[in-house]
Formats: sequence, C-alpha cells, structure tokens
Amino acid sequence: MTLPVPQTAKGDSASDRLRALGLELPDLARNAYYVDHRAVGSSIHISGQLPFKDGVLLGQGVVGRDVKLETAQELARHAALNCLAAAVQAVGDLNRVRMVQMLVFVASTPDFGLQSRVANAASELLIEVLGENGRHARTAIGVAGLPLNTPVEIQMVCTAV
Repeated sequence: MTLPVPQTAKGDSASDRLRALGLELPDLARNAYYVDHRAVGSSIHISGQLPFKDGVLLGQGVVGRDVKLETAQELARHAALNCLAAAVQAVGDLNRVRMVQMLVFVASTPDFGLQSRVANAASELLIEVLGENGRHARTAIGVAGLPLNTPVEIQMVCTAV
C-alpha cells in the first residue's frame, strides 16, 4: 500500500499555503453560455477549467505527440488553480473549500497511458494548498481532443466546510 502524498507547503491557512507556493487565485473570465460553478444541495459543481492565465491559454496540442508529460503536468496544476478560483467564488473563502471529486481530461495519443501522472500534478496542488480538505476521489481520462486544442481540462465537485 502506498502512503498518501504529504502536505509540505507551510502556513496556517489554505490562503497562506497558496502564497507560500508563490501562487494566487486568478480572476476567471465570464462566459455567456455557462457559469463557473453551480451548487446543488451541499455539493458545488465546478465547470471544466482550462489552463488559462490572464486570458491566455497556456498550451495547445496532444500529450504524447506535441506536449511533453512535464508540460501537461504544469497545465494541469494551472487548470486546478482555476478550479480553486471558481470554488472560492462559490464558498467565499479558500479555507472553506473541501474537494470531493476531480475529473481530469487529457488530450493524448492512444498509446500515451500516463493520464494519471498528469492528474497527479493537480492532486498534489490541491493537497499542498488545502491539506486534508484537498484529498479527493479522482478520474483521469484520455480523450481525442479538448476545447481550443488544450491538452488538459479539469472539472471538480467540492463542498463548503
């Protein structure tokens, strides 16, 4: 049995740990066709987030052909950061976010097979920032293509604590 990934970022709160990692939550662009989150009972569903930063998509292509594993992992971390921003919109404070489930879609070649390693980068970010509240159920899926030819898209479900 493997041991859980440890939380190593220092800080008393999720916001402190985010800053300790040199990160900040981005402002999410509005979309006329969907909302970034929707609460249903105590669950908050986060729309699929792409690795945008300041309105710019950080990468395009297919993992295993155009995009290296390490690049896909960085893109997954940024998509997860965007998901956290949507979660904060929903609950009002990063310290109140508890992850339930994460779905990681990786545009990859049929023989790539390392979608879970791409997803691990996003999982690690959530654990670093949220601690035990960042641990989640997860699915990593290889797909033929994603919107705007992005290599990674992440969707989440969370609750407020």
